Amino acid sequence: MNSMYLIGGLVAIGLLVYLLYALLKPEKF
Repeated sequence: MNSMYLIGGLVAIGLLVYLLYALLKPEKF
């Protein structure tokens, strides 16, 4: 497995989850 590809995927998923959470919980900002 390519560690860089795995790390990149985890970061991308993390950012997507953070954006979805931000849209659902605007008061957190």
